[in-house]
Amino acid sequence: MGKRTGFGALIAGLMIVATQAEAETTIKIGVLNDKTGIYADLAGEGSVVAARMAAEDFGGKAKGIHVEILSADHQNKPDIGVNIVREWIDRQDVDVISDVPGSALALAVSDITREKNRIHLNSGSATADLTGPKCSPNTVHWTYDTWALAHGTGKAMVEQGGDTWFFLTADYAFGHAMERDTAAVVEAAGGKVLGSVRHPFPNSDFSSFLLQAQSSGAKVIGLANAGGDMINAIKQASEFGIVQRGQSIASLVAFISDVHALGLPVAQGLVLTGAFYWDQNEETRRWSERFAKLHGGRMPTQVQAGVYSSIMHYLKAVEAAGTKDSGLVMAKMREMPIDDPLFGKGHIRVDGRAVHDMYLFRVKKPEQSKGEWDVYEILATIPGDQAFRPLKEGGCPLVNSAG
Repeated sequence: MGKRTGFGALIAGLMIVATQAEAETTIKIGVLNDKTGIYADLAGEGSVVAARMAAEDFGGKAKGIHVEILSADHQNKPDIGVNIVREWIDRQDVDVISDVPGSALALAVSDITREKNRIHLNSGSATADLTGPKCSPNTVHWTYDTWALAHGTGKAMVEQGGDTWFFLTADYAFGHAMERDTAAVVEAAGGKVLGSVRHPFPNSDFSSFLLQAQSSGAKVIGLANAGGDMINAIKQASEFGIVQRGQSIASLVAFISDVHALGLPVAQGLVLTGAFYWDQNEETRRWSERFAKLHGGRMPTQVQAGVYSSIMHYLKAVEAAGTKDSGLVMAKMREMPIDDPLFGKGHIRVDGRAVHDMYLFRVKKPEQSKGEWDVYEILATIPGDQAFRPLKEGGCPLVNSAG
């Protein structure tokens, strides 16, 4: 009898374990970005670190939710990125595609996740078209976009007297959108665009483009590029003495990694708009110091912080919905307010825009800095309801269908 009872207990125990295994929800999140090229510092492996921190902080094991983080390098080539995403979804059953810097690829991923009914949490791309004419019920655009950056930096520069502009624009979707949105802000504020020139992406020699900008006589040279392109353009502008001769450089999308690479002697005085800075408050400092210990001492960019925050919000929605069904989880994400230690309070609109405060920063002078990563002073807080394009102005079909 003892042996039978023991055997029966063993079988019962195995059945319980099997039932628990079946009940556990497995979530696969693919972090897709540039790990080796011009966007590697602003996203890259740091975004993977942020995603793993989110999975750990969520504490899914105790909630019956197992989270796996995958990552891949899209090499800034849309065809490679698209192939990775399709392989992830079709063969590995990935639920979420995260990060995705590079606007052309981000728009393609948005289409794929809609087709496959998966979720796209974009932190790395800037194009506002993700929540405009190309909006998707499966995409959330979390951190920043061209409209927010243009209105933050463009408006501030015109108000400070920079009322004539010339653009150096990366020749792809992001650059075009950045120039378009900033030019509209400049002209609405009473300024004038004197011209623009488009450069290859990526690019190393900006001399001829900078000479065109210099000869235009514009008070402001707007850089509608990012990452290594932006860094190279600013370095070469410094070598040409452009700022010393009276023209201003406006970096329309810049990251703390860029400022760190440039150094304060070159970057000082740059005005830029962003969603996050590690030294904003005690909570951002605490999280960022944890991040830095895992990422070679480097403080997080706004993109990396956005990866963490968007994944945390997604996982909370999975828990609240009691399912990983994409439609139900997206509905729950829009229903639940954002209440985040990194981005503060906000919400997700029907067009997929995550609404939160943005900030106008100025890069400190070397003598103002107290440490290697002490690089920004906050000039202004832009409330979320003013920071992003009004819902009815984006041309998103989901807004129109929602009435």
